[in-house]
Amino acid sequence: MSLFPTEPINPATRGEYTPRPADGFSPSRIVLARGSSSTAARRRLAESIRAAYPEAEVIEDFGTPHNRVNLGRSDPLALHEEGKRTLVLAEHNSAVRHSTEEGNSCPNYWHFSPYGFCPYGCAYCYLAGTQGVRFSPTVKVFLNLAEILAEVDRAARRLGKPTAFYLGKLQDGLALDPLTGYSRQIIPFFAAHPTARLTMLTKSADVGNLLDLDHQGHAILSWTVNPRTVIETFEKNTPPVEARMAAMEAAARAGYPVRAVVMPIIPISGWEAIYREFLTDLLSRVRLRRITLGSICSYPQAVRLMEQKLGRENPISVQLDRRQSRMSDGRARFPQKLREKAYRRLVRTIREVNAEVEIGLCLEEPSMFDSLDMGDSMGRCNCVL
Repeated sequence: MSLFPTEPINPATRGEYTPRPADGFSPSRIVLARGSSSTAARRRLAESIRAAYPEAEVIEDFGTPHNRVNLGRSDPLALHEEGKRTLVLAEHNSAVRHSTEEGNSCPNYWHFSPYGFCPYGCAYCYLAGTQGVRFSPTVKVFLNLAEILAEVDRAARRLGKPTAFYLGKLQDGLALDPLTGYSRQIIPFFAAHPTARLTMLTKSADVGNLLDLDHQGHAILSWTVNPRTVIETFEKNTPPVEARMAAMEAAARAGYPVRAVVMPIIPISGWEAIYREFLTDLLSRVRLRRITLGSICSYPQAVRLMEQKLGRENPISVQLDRRQSRMSDGRARFPQKLREKAYRRLVRTIREVNAEVEIGLCLEEPSMFDSLDMGDSMGRCNCVL
C-alpha cells in the first residue's frame, strides 16, 4: 500500500481572510508585478492586501518579474531603504529549492518562499548581501501560494520520508502573516501531509493566526532572539525580546514544538553577563525543544551595507576577521577563538539551566564542533528535523 494518499494535498484557501497591517510595516508604494493579476483568486488577494494600506501608491507593472522592480536608486543604502518601503505582489515560479551551502557544517535542507525579504531593519542582515536581495531589496508577497504548496507536496512525495521544508531562509517566516493569513493555509497543509514537515523562523511576536490551528505537531516554530541590548542596538524596527518570548510561550501552550535561534551572538561590552541573564530567563520561561547558536556570517556586500548604516567602527566590524584566509564559504566572521569562547560560555549556561535541550551551531566549521566536544550535534540545527 502506498504511503501517500492517491490525490495531492489540496492547498486551496481555507475560508476567507481579511488582511490587517503587519506590525512595523507601512509601505509607501505597492507594486503589482508579474503574476499578480493572472487569476481571479490572485486579483482578489492583491486587492484585499491593497485595502490594508489605503494610503500607499499603487503601481501596475504587470510585465515585470518580482526581482526586477526598478526603485530608481543606485546607492546601495538608498536602494535598500527604498526597498523596505516597497511591497511587491507577484508570483514566484521557483519557490521550492534545496540549499547548497559549501565550506561549512550546514546539513543543507529544503526551503520554500511564499515571501521575499522582510520589513525588519536589522543592521547586520545577511540577506542584504545575497544576490537575490542585493539588486531587488523589496518586501515581496507571492500570490501563488497554492502552486508553491503543491510543489512542496510533489517534492515530499519524491523523497518518500519525513522531511523538513524551511520557511525563513530568504525571508522572515511570520512578519507578514497578519497581512496575508498564509499560516492558516500553510499549517493545515503540513498537518495533513504524511511526510512534509514545516520548520519556520521568525522575529515576529504576532501569532494570533496560528494558535487555534490543528497542527498535528507537524509545524516547528522557531524564533530568532537576542538580549534586549543587542536588539535595541542592532535590530531596528523589530519586536522586543519580551514580546517574542511571550509569543514563544503562547505557541508552546498551543502544542507547537518551539525552538530558539540565538544569532548573531554579538560580544558587546559586558556580553558574558548579558547573555547569561538572557539565556537563564529564556530557558526558564519557554519550553524549548532545541536551541541553535550562531555568530555573524555575512557576505562582504552585507558587511559594507552594515557599515554604511553604523559606520566602520561599529562593535561588529571592529571584531571581524578580515583576513583572506577566512572560511571557504566566503562569509565574514569573528575570529575563531572569539567565537569558541562565546559558544563555550553560552553552552555552559544552557546546560546549567536545562540539561536536556538540544544544542546546535549554525553555519560553523566542523573543527568548531570538535573544539567544543559537540561532534554529535553537527547537523542537528534549526532548519532540519
